[in-house]
Amino acid sequence: MRFRNRTEAGQQLAERLRSYAIDATAVVLGLPRGGVVTAATIAEQLDLPLDVLIVRKLGTPWQPELAMGAIASGGVRVLNPDIVGTLHIPQSKIDEVTRIEAAELARREKLYRGDRPRLSVADRTVIVVDDGIATGSTMLAAIRCIRAQKPARIVIAVPVAPPSTCRTLESEADDVVCLLSPEPFNAVGEWYDDFSQVEDAEVVALLARAAARV
Repeated sequence: MRFRNRTEAGQQLAERLRSYAIDATAVVLGLPRGGVVTAATIAEQLDLPLDVLIVRKLGTPWQPELAMGAIASGGVRVLNPDIVGTLHIPQSKIDEVTRIEAAELARREKLYRGDRPRLSVADRTVIVVDDGIATGSTMLAAIRCIRAQKPARIVIAVPVAPPSTCRTLESEADDVVCLLSPEPFNAVGEWYDDFSQVEDAEVVALLARAAARV
């Protein structure tokens, strides 16, 4: 099984999440950039509010695509001790990467949201969406950022993730909806026909359209 694109993945997730359409407290948060495309489809299908949750991966200094952790809005930082320990990454390098990604996080907050305030998640059912998960560091940072705001329930919704990552997320979230859990798992993009890069302009447009719909 593969997904044609992020929109189709969102449509399939929306069917699995249909019961939340009657939850008057439910809100959908998308992780940029690709996760916002999937989240926007879910929000539209279920007629739920949509917002963005900015999370930045902390890539290792020598292999940026390999996540040693992640940061999220509100000063949340999650590190992967196995990666940090195995690669002997010094604290100074972790702090350096964190500073760089924090600046990008702030830029995206301003660009994507503009003057719109964040949706309150206190006492609400929060459906957190990405277009796929590999190590889970980014999603863990997202969960902990949301948990600090005292939601009623956190639901993780993703098209594809490895089984081990799903198990980790199940220990942190109240519910995890994952359509595919392949083993072996190499990369999220392998499970899509079209996994082209999502540009900032598309994220801005999707969020503006969702705001106008409410």
